[in-house]
Amino acid sequence: MVRVRFAPSPTGYLHIGNARTALFNYLFARKNKGVFVLRIEDTDLDRSSDEFEKGILDDLRWLGLSWDEGPDIGGPYQPYRQIERLNLYREYATRLVSEGKAYQCWCTKEEIEERTKAKGYDNYCRNLTDEQIAKFKSEGRKPVLRFKVPEKDVVVNDIIRGIVRFESGSLNDFVIMKSNGVPTFHFAVVIDDFEMKITHVIRGEDHLSNTPKHILIFESFGQIPPQFAHMSMTLGPDRTRLSKRHGATSVRQYRENGFLSDAMFNYLALLGWSSKDNQEIFPREKLIQEFSIESCNKSNAIFDPAKLLWMNSQYMKIKPSSEIAKLSIPFLEKAGYEKSSIEKNMKTIERVIDLEKEKFKTLKDVPERISPFITEDITWNSGLSQKFKSPEATRILSDILVEIKEIEPFEKTVLEDMIRKFCEEKKVKTGEVFHLLRFALTGVTKGPGLFELMEILGKEVSIKRIEKFLVNKEY
Repeated sequence: MVRVRFAPSPTGYLHIGNARTALFNYLFARKNKGVFVLRIEDTDLDRSSDEFEKGILDDLRWLGLSWDEGPDIGGPYQPYRQIERLNLYREYATRLVSEGKAYQCWCTKEEIEERTKAKGYDNYCRNLTDEQIAKFKSEGRKPVLRFKVPEKDVVVNDIIRGIVRFESGSLNDFVIMKSNGVPTFHFAVVIDDFEMKITHVIRGEDHLSNTPKHILIFESFGQIPPQFAHMSMTLGPDRTRLSKRHGATSVRQYRENGFLSDAMFNYLALLGWSSKDNQEIFPREKLIQEFSIESCNKSNAIFDPAKLLWMNSQYMKIKPSSEIAKLSIPFLEKAGYEKSSIEKNMKTIERVIDLEKEKFKTLKDVPERISPFITEDITWNSGLSQKFKSPEATRILSDILVEIKEIEPFEKTVLEDMIRKFCEEKKVKTGEVFHLLRFALTGVTKGPGLFELMEILGKEVSIKRIEKFLVNKEY
């Protein structure tokens, strides 16, 4: 059975590049009816935090990447936090030392640099005498453990990149256990992968150079390495590594900016992979059916915020208005609307979204569009009011108000017929009357279609707003 894992470090919120890695693992697992494991690599004691772990899990759930085993739900190979597996790593490290495949290194960083002039470790501690070791101990030094790299080529048969050969001598003996008894990334990740029966390791190309180390550790324990697939890197539009200078770089930031999880899921899936027919908008299930790790591109993926925004706008149109309304609640609350007011006006909000969704790019756009429909107290721009408070405008508005009060049913087609007929009889331009009515009703001159606006507001509210505008002396 296919078993893959996503193993983030809780030293920050979920980065876009890491989210893409998680997604590709998820798609591969679901396509092959396999298992998607979530593992937390929290051995960076200074930078790891519970807050970031919680944030990462929350963002993965938001994306819809459900895992089958993990720190919150357990599984047959728990625990799934590396900090809770330290004794296991130490046992395996001790075994390597006893078999002569690893050894204690007492060198300081400065000593290594002085001897090798930045060429890497020179295997100095491989064959120390008892006297040398005793001297180091007397100086209070604490050793690290280094893996004894054998003299052999290492070949990586990568699913995406093909055969990659690392020649003998290209690796120095590397650290597997730090002096504080905590494993390095290279050691812990291998122990976890074979203990958790991981069959495929799908990760970023930046880990390709680490792979020979990992293969050697697998082989030192008599384990068959998993299959590796090294994805292309995620770069910014300027083809440099995605960073803060490119704008938002975490999933959390895009969530807070009103992006939809379906759009993010869809967009990330197309970074470095494409369908045979170059389709862009994919339901999740179809993405799972069509995804193929073998067809991923070797060239770097370009994360384009503008393209993501376009895709989000497409999903804003596709999603049912009732769903958009529910997802908009946090943004409405942030804009100052009371929860009770939102609940009371939910049907109105849904109708407005249905009317306006073609114009929405993100959920952040909803409060502004909703405002004219659910705001109790309309305010009018004093500068524009002078234009709409002229004697002629006041007369027209007063006359049309009389007609509005008589309209039944209060529906957009009936309203349109009446207002157009009124303009014809009074010999006034329809555009001017439309602007006048919209301003009186909403306080702005742009917005949804006038007749749809009036129908959604309803007869009572429409009349009250026009009357208030006519008698208000402040504007």
